[in-house]
Amino acid sequence: MQAHEVMKEVLKHTSAKQIAAEMNLSLSLIYKWAEPPEEGSGAASPLDRVGQLVRSTGDGRVAQWVCEQADGFYIRNPHNLPPTANVIPATNGIVQEFADMLATIATASADSVISKDEARTIRRRWEELKSVTESFVKAAESGNFGSIRAEGGARRD
Repeated sequence: MQAHEVMKEVLKHTSAKQIAAEMNLSLSLIYKWAEPPEEGSGAASPLDRVGQLVRSTGDGRVAQWVCEQADGFYIRNPHNLPPTANVIPATNGIVQEFADMLATIATASADSVISKDEARTIRRRWEELKSVTESFVKAAESGNFGSIRAEGGARRD
């Protein structure tokens, strides 16, 4: 979805007047953010600018910060998914990452105190688990596990 399309959807549920007032901007500028740039009247919205910033820096922390502002989190989409994959090793990978995360938590909490360094390690393991799981889900959505056959040769989709 393009930035202007997102803004158009947002303005269906949020008052442009309220946004303009809270951001100390003109109402017309808010409406311009919802127009396609190719029409000549659309203005580069903050969404466009954030997208440019992410692309120019290649740094996911910008996206992570934006997600945190919305009380969420950022997971980078997996790249280079294999054209076909076996679901069992992929599932085992998720289970192993989860076990690794639990081991990290158990080790950190053994003394009933979690230090800042331990918390960072837990966060890193958690982010890795989310990424591995997202890779699995993306592979499933793209049909990478569709060729696996169940007992009797029936296709499991």
